[in-house]
Amino acid sequence: MTTQPDDAAARNRGHVVIRPKMLYVGTPVFLVTTENADGSFNLAPASSYWALEQMLVLGLETDGQSSRNVLERPELTVSFPHPELWPSVEKLADVTGRHPVPTTKAERYRFEPDKLAVSGLSFEASDLVRPPRVAECRLQFEAHVRRATRGLGDYLMVEAEVVRVHADPSIVVPGTDHVDPRSWHPTIYSFRHYFDIGAEVGWRATSETAE
Repeated sequence: MTTQPDDAAARNRGHVVIRPKMLYVGTPVFLVTTENADGSFNLAPASSYWALEQMLVLGLETDGQSSRNVLERPELTVSFPHPELWPSVEKLADVTGRHPVPTTKAERYRFEPDKLAVSGLSFEASDLVRPPRVAECRLQFEAHVRRATRGLGDYLMVEAEVVRVHADPSIVVPGTDHVDPRSWHPTIYSFRHYFDIGAEVGWRATSETAE
């Protein structure tokens, strides 16, 4: 039995072959806070993220201040902005805490030591790690970096263990430790656009919050 080449099979299904510049098909936006060498804090947006149990894997650019910080001081917080905060996220997109600005960023980025002021957001102290959390975000993680591995591209794969979760009561199922997915709306980054998650279409049979 013979099989068709993948591209021919795709054409038979009505697909076309493309080569996008990026593959952000839809991932949550997060704000990562790390500690600088002088004891101040760096705030940066990112969207390369996945989680398994209490472990996070974050993709951070190697020429960014966040990567430098976690290699030297392996603690961070991850704060998830709701969709209404996307303008604050965007204000951080073209500034860097690295000085001088790396040549790879020089064309688009400018140095900004006080990125919190640029964002218009505010910090609140963490319980178990040095970097603070973003107060306006309804879901916040404190984490210890367990391993950071250089990827095949210009990025660092950061594995971090979450040691504390903070949630606004409005997104928690009363009397439980469950985030209510109908109340919690993360900002989704898809092909350089920001989205709300939209209407619920279904749930897993193992869901602990399904009606």
